[in-house]
Amino acid sequence: MYIIIVGLGGIGRSLVAQAVEHSNNVVVIDQNEARCSEILEHHDVLAITGNATDRSVLEEAGIDRADALVATTGDDAVNLMACWLAKRFRVPRVVAIVNQSAHSDFFKEVGVNISENPDELVASRLYYRAENPQLQQLAQIPGGTIFEIVAEKGAPIIGHEIRELKVKDFVFIAIRRADGELIIPSGAVSIREGDIFTVFTKKEAEEDCLRLLNKQLKPSSA
Repeated sequence: MYIIIVGLGGIGRSLVAQAVEHSNNVVVIDQNEARCSEILEHHDVLAITGNATDRSVLEEAGIDRADALVATTGDDAVNLMACWLAKRFRVPRVVAIVNQSAHSDFFKEVGVNISENPDELVASRLYYRAENPQLQQLAQIPGGTIFEIVAEKGAPIIGHEIRELKVKDFVFIAIRRADGELIIPSGAVSIREGDIFTVFTKKEAEEDCLRLLNKQLKPSSA
């Protein structure tokens, strides 16, 4: 895949590393010459110092043959303009970081696949980890998350059947008993202390999912 990455901040640099690791042809664009020089010391990429909102810079980057463009700068105006130009060049896959959620609709109107404010996402994840120290995220997949959560001693659902759990916008994939036994969930399975639930939830429902599960799988005083 021929991929153009706009912005060499933390996210951009990490994306470059992943794209190179997967044997893609990578071009990076950043207005900071030092960043461009630094990335060349670590990866075999084409680095262009310039403004990605400039049509000539994108043309130098090979926008006409790009399979994807990913805009990762901290400036939504730059990301949006770069993506709009990429769409004009008919780049098949256009992705961007949206730093301010209020700007999301602008990107959607242009037809850009967006990832919302990374700082907010990280902060949200950290809060969930602090609130749920036993929660273990297993995977992020398009549109959702797979994680594990434990049925704790004294939880109101202990001794009840799975069918009695209140469920909304999530599904149970498996249950692992304290002795290592793996169970495919069915409504008649009785919940025991220490059971580890593997759960899938949609991205937009993650917070509500955790809140609902915590009420049932943690002691009421927790």
